[in-house]
Amino acid sequence: MQVLNLKPAANPGGGAMKLIAQFDLALSGDVRIYGLKLMQTPSGQHIVYAPNGNGGRRLATFSPTLATAITQAAICEIKGHDTADGTTSKN
Repeated sequence: MQVLNLKPAANPGGGAMKLIAQFDLALSGDVRIYGLKLMQTPSGQHIVYAPNGNGGRRLATFSPTLATAITQAAICEIKGHDTADGTTSKN
């Protein structure tokens, strides 16, 4: 599994769930998923949302184990990635 094209969010949004980043994911050499969102809940927990298709229907779902692995991979990738304002999370 590899996180690709991670882009930190310039605007986290005004709702209860905050957008942290968007990214693509190479699940394996055979499967890629585009447009995943790393979100932060009001309690501080991080979760990943699959993209929506026309009509708002989710295009993919993940088992709890896979969802945790994807979330952890995205968090690891963003830790040291340049933020939207040009700084890094280490500044």
